[in-house]
Amino acid sequence: MKLPADVEPLFGPLDALQRLLSKFDERGVIIGGIAASLLGKPRYTADVDAMFLLSTGEIQRFLEMAKKEGIEPRIEAAVDFAKKNRVLLLRHVSSETNVDISLGILPFEEEIVERSTVHKFDTLQLRIPTPEDLIILKAVAHRPKDLQDIREIFDRQPNLDLPRIENWVKAFAKALEMPNLWGQIEALLKE
Repeated sequence: MKLPADVEPLFGPLDALQRLLSKFDERGVIIGGIAASLLGKPRYTADVDAMFLLSTGEIQRFLEMAKKEGIEPRIEAAVDFAKKNRVLLLRHVSSETNVDISLGILPFEEEIVERSTVHKFDTLQLRIPTPEDLIILKAVAHRPKDLQDIREIFDRQPNLDLPRIENWVKAFAKALEMPNLWGQIEALLKE
């Protein structure tokens, strides 16, 4: 498969991130705009997002391995920030591309990794979530671009497991005290 043109400029950071992922036993996935472009409609994104199943105790080791792949912190006190916010704010040095790594710990995040698949594009291989799991992540993020991504993924992915999407979106809606979340996502899927 050919990498979408909008994603090609991010080949270097994606390749480095996927190598890093393999060093961590494939305990993560590429998410965000890249995954949305691959599962839905290609769109511009300036950064790379991923979710790794990492404990806060693994952050320092992760950063040491990331540095070997040309990925370094882009803020001071990156470890403290990650421990507090469960996200590492990094940068792929040679391309100056921002790389955000969410530290996954929830059972749902573990399921995302277990259910993920590797997609091959020329010489690049990327581990991404299922369309259903990306829709759930985007429903929780709930920004306008996430809602548009949900529409695009739904339009391009037949045979989605709608009960899975509904179940998890409702669970997150309850936990996040967003009672209207499922109704909004359901309406998007019916458009």
